[in-house]
Amino acid sequence: MSGVRALVTGATGTTGSRVAAGARSAGAEVRTASRHGSDVHFDWYDRGTWPAALDGCDRAYLLPPAGLDLAPSMVPFIELARRNGVERLVLLGNSVFPMGGPGVGAVHQALAEGGPDDFVVLRPSWFMQNVTGKHYLARMVRDEDRIVTATGEGRVGFVDADDIAAVAVHALLDEKRPAAELVLTGPEALSYRRVAQVVGAARGRPVAFESVTQAELVERLARTYPLPFAQALAALDVVIAAGAEDRVTPDVERVTGRPPRSFEQFAAAAFGSAG
Repeated sequence: MSGVRALVTGATGTTGSRVAAGARSAGAEVRTASRHGSDVHFDWYDRGTWPAALDGCDRAYLLPPAGLDLAPSMVPFIELARRNGVERLVLLGNSVFPMGGPGVGAVHQALAEGGPDDFVVLRPSWFMQNVTGKHYLARMVRDEDRIVTATGEGRVGFVDADDIAAVAVHALLDEKRPAAELVLTGPEALSYRRVAQVVGAARGRPVAFESVTQAELVERLARTYPLPFAQALAALDVVIAAGAEDRVTPDVERVTGRPPRSFEQFAAAAFGSAG
């Protein structure tokens, strides 16, 4: 889209890099922003980096920093962006925390209160990319040939980061914005038992599934992560076990005009169907 100048924060990350590439392909002028390796240095916790990132931009993709107490840094940035003429803000939230909830839910609430027609919040389910790259699930698959969770037979509507980014590009650039809140999933909700089967078939080597208690998972994860983070990860597994993520939505196809990628398609591409 000629004439649009879009800021993409977190531009070296899983979604940010894809959003930046997609927006450029669509004809927008894109400014990437992150702590390292982008057009401008940007840090949510350093307000001195904010003006240069926003200068001249009329759209912005907001990737929250890590943590739960996000409003103190993100809400003042949003207020500055609006004062500086940013016409549309696209926030990457998550399916766990609704508007008004903790973490990014509080930022969602602030967006809705400050400008009801100038924002879109994307609330994706768990990323398919969690079984690849640096994620702890990916390390389990690579190093141990298994997936250990406290999710039981709870299911998740895993979504491809490429589909999240495609929706984000439309949310940033389309003349008419999509809905103010979009819950993004893949086409099917899967248990981790099924994920292990699909990944094992795609890579040509079985992946075992091991169901553990929440306490057992905390103990396992605490060998790698600080205890509070290990507890938070295990608590998310319990949310899945209770069925909170067992859903699929039409939002990816509704916005992009094409169906979301299936986990089988993703795994075949990521691991190689020939093994």
